[in-house]
Amino acid sequence: MTLDQALAFGILGATVGLFLWGRIAYDLVALLALLAGVLVGIIPLDRAFSGFADDVVVIVAAALLVSAAVARSGAVETLMRPVLPYLTSTATQVPALAGAVLVASVFTKNIGALAIFMPVAMQLTRRTGTSPSALLMPMAFASLIGGLITLTGTSPNIIVARVRAEVTGTPFSMFDFTPVGLGIAIAGLLFLSFGWRLLPHGRRGTAEASGPAIGDYTIEARIPADCALVGRDAPALEAMGEGRVGVATVIRERFRRFPPTPGWLLRAGDVLLLQGDQEDLERLVARAGLQLTGGAGAEAEDASVVEGVVTAESPLAGQTAEGTRLQDRFGLALLAVSRSGQRIAQRLGALRLRAGDVLILRGPQPAFADALPALRVLPLNERAISLGRSRRSWIPVIVLLGAMGLVAFRIAPVSVAFFGAAVVLLLLRALSKEEAYGAVEWPVLVLLGALIPVSEAVQTTGGTDLIAAGLEVAVRHLPPLGALGLMMLIAMAVTPFLNNAATVLMMGPIAASLATRLGLSPDAFLMAVAVGAACDFLTPIGHQCNTLVMGPGGYRFGDYARLGAPLTLIVLLVGVPLIALVWPLVPR
Repeated sequence: MTLDQALAFGILGATVGLFLWGRIAYDLVALLALLAGVLVGIIPLDRAFSGFADDVVVIVAAALLVSAAVARSGAVETLMRPVLPYLTSTATQVPALAGAVLVASVFTKNIGALAIFMPVAMQLTRRTGTSPSALLMPMAFASLIGGLITLTGTSPNIIVARVRAEVTGTPFSMFDFTPVGLGIAIAGLLFLSFGWRLLPHGRRGTAEASGPAIGDYTIEARIPADCALVGRDAPALEAMGEGRVGVATVIRERFRRFPPTPGWLLRAGDVLLLQGDQEDLERLVARAGLQLTGGAGAEAEDASVVEGVVTAESPLAGQTAEGTRLQDRFGLALLAVSRSGQRIAQRLGALRLRAGDVLILRGPQPAFADALPALRVLPLNERAISLGRSRRSWIPVIVLLGAMGLVAFRIAPVSVAFFGAAVVLLLLRALSKEEAYGAVEWPVLVLLGALIPVSEAVQTTGGTDLIAAGLEVAVRHLPPLGALGLMMLIAMAVTPFLNNAATVLMMGPIAASLATRLGLSPDAFLMAVAVGAACDFLTPIGHQCNTLVMGPGGYRFGDYARLGAPLTLIVLLVGVPLIALVWPLVPR
């Protein structure tokens, strides 16, 4: 072992140790590794920051932004809405939701796909009494296996394509992952459709990933003169809402309140306090032709809608919306309030808000950048809100499909196509600048940019070949399929502790070198690393999707292995022979 190899292994070992220790943020650990490599001389000065200009960083950032635009568009929920009434049992909900998340993960980043459907799942649990623990973990695992199908579905695929370009001169293309990924996805979805029974039931989640526990919202809606409800009673309105929306109070002549009793007829100009789920309220307001109250901020065509929770430090706590002059100071209108299931029977403008109240605010998009920090209102970005908002639902989907088409027909490389898609979405205002900056996972980009030169240093010093030589001794007596399976298993074992991007950066070159030493095709071994790094089903900490569902599902650490261990075995049993079939182990 040379001095440079010893230094490279020392930095690599310290980096892995700090990742496992977990006391220092992983992006800072990556920066420390980069700095150490520069200081000891194994990373040339002119290559120190080359990782930040790498195509991988551009692709991951652009894919996150495009995924966020698709998630916020509401297009996916629109497609799912006709199906929801038929999902009345856990046995139908799990395959439908897991399948929907899986399909969405093919086209968007898996964390974005899961975030789209979590509110839908929580809504179904409230309506049907299904335990969230039966739905959320299968959805999280489905998002991981769905991401295997295309290049941009998950970060390991993007990174391993870069490693292949270094080894063979040609990266993997958008759909090179599809045959293997699709086979694993089908087998995994079939298992999840029945395997949810292995999970604990009846636990109550904390909803930490999708915001605080949200009960029914209360909104104000006015009856216009041409409304069909004029001359009818409140029960007729509730029947129009299929019994899912209740009329709490009828306000007439500004201050007079009347109970919504049968036979008591509604008039034009009456203000109704309606209570129900956000989606049910939205549907009823549109169907009945009601007008949401709220002022100028609520009526601007280009207004945005934000859902947020009032924090304990908020100046809104103990105050009314009228008293804090939301409209005058920030140009915002209060559209709805949810108070943990409590009944609200007074006008929203005069309601004294409390810490923990969830609000729906509407106003010009730039106003939220100043208003939310000043009001100490925490936005709940995971929930898509369309109440009183006109959304350009299909624009992000069309732009995404266009970018994938450019890549599929080799008109443009992935980095250019997805970068262009991100710029187009910003120009079309499908995503504001603030939303775009919030959608990008900066720590992941920093980790990638910092570790790419470190990974290159391990290769250039000969460290990769040294590790591959050690592995060659271990697998010498195994058949080629066994060596391939071992490589996938090692990636699966490492990724919960290193982060899947770091796993591929470190394991990818080692896998390619090992394949070369064994006289086998590097392609198959790189695919095995990509699949292994993307499929962490055993812990809540290895992937953001697993972490995201832990609180809402009420899961404990050991629950992941109950469903994840059999799924891991299925991925190995299906994935290894499938990789060998699609990417022959013996070079042609």
